[in-house]
Amino acid sequence: QVQLVESGGGSVQAGGSLRLSCAASGYTVSVNCMGWFRQAPEKDREGVATIYTGGGSTYYADSVKGRFTISQDNTKRTLYLQLNSLKPEDTAMYYCAAGRVVRRNGSNWYCGGTSDDYDYWGQGTQVTVSS
Repeated sequence: QVQLVESGGGSVQAGGSLRLSCAASGYTVSVNCMGWFRQAPEKDREGVATIYTGGGSTYYADSVKGRFTISQDNTKRTLYLQLNSLKPEDTAMYYCAAGRVVRRNGSNWYCGGTSDDYDYWGQGTQVTVSS
């Protein structure tokens, strides 16, 4: 089993930045994909950014493309999400996730932004952006 713990959330003004971290621990299990999801009040959970741990390919939601960056440090077993140019619409609880399901487009393998593709979840960290 994999345990995930997020940190780095907080309250910032529009245009500001934050960096979220997700530390993985526990029994080692094969994980092909890791990602960040977010959920705002009265809205469904949505995929924000994902990374294929084996190949490094990434996926970003259109709403965050060019502003957020996902990365990983395999030696530290830590996943990161750099959030720049934050907008009030980014306010949500952000969750770290891990899973085995990998998608492909031709010869390219990548991790999708669908919640059902992931098996392990962290407790979440709150990001609040004020105008």
